[in-house]
Amino acid sequence: MGERIEIHPVNPQPRLIRRAVEVLREGGVIAYPTDSCYALGCRIGDKDAQTRIQRIRQIDDRRHNFTLICRDLSELSLYARVDNAQFRLLKALTPGPFTFILRATHEVPRRLQNEKRKTIGLRVPQHVIVAALLAELGEPIMSATLIPPGEDRAVSDPEDIETGLGRELDLIVDGGNCGIEPTTVLDLVEGLPPVLIRQGRGDASAFLAEA
Repeated sequence: MGERIEIHPVNPQPRLIRRAVEVLREGGVIAYPTDSCYALGCRIGDKDAQTRIQRIRQIDDRRHNFTLICRDLSELSLYARVDNAQFRLLKALTPGPFTFILRATHEVPRRLQNEKRKTIGLRVPQHVIVAALLAELGEPIMSATLIPPGEDRAVSDPEDIETGLGRELDLIVDGGNCGIEPTTVLDLVEGLPPVLIRQGRGDASAFLAEA
C-alpha cells in the first residue's frame, strides 16, 4: 500500500511537499489534487513511471493522455511553440482549469507527443499544493487525470483513491476533495480563435468563435 500524506490545501507543509517531490525524483507515481480533479503524476523523463500510469489507467501507449503541468507561462513556452496572440490568450486564462493543445518543442520527449500532429497538452493550474510541488521539483509534472479503469469520471475523494488504487501508487497527496469536473480543453495548434475540444470547469466562451 502506498503512502498517504495530508497536505493543507491553503498552507502546504514544506516538509510534506519535499516528501512528495522526493517520491517523484525516485521514480514514483503519485496521486495529487489540482484545480479540476485529482491526477496521477510522475517526472517528465521517467518512461517507466509513465508506463505504470498507463497500466493503472489501462490506456494503450498509442493514445496520448498525458499533460505537462507547468509552473507558469515561461515554463510552458519552453515546451510549446507559442506566438504573441496565443501568449496573450494563455496569459488571460492562466493559472486556471484549462488544458491547451499546442505544437511541441524539442524539449518534449517524442513518446509524449501526438504522433501525427506533434502536439502536447499543457496547463498551469491554480492550486496551492500544485504550485508548491512544481516549485520544489523545478520541472513540469507529467500527468493524467485520475480516472479508474472502466469509469468515465475522475475520483475526488482521497480515501476512495487509497481504497481503489493505493496498492498501485507510491504516494497519495491528500489535499481534500477537489471535485470531479475536468479541465476545459482548447486546441491552439491552428492559431486563434481556439477550438473547443472539451467543455469543463474553465469558461473560455469570450475567446471562442461565434457559432
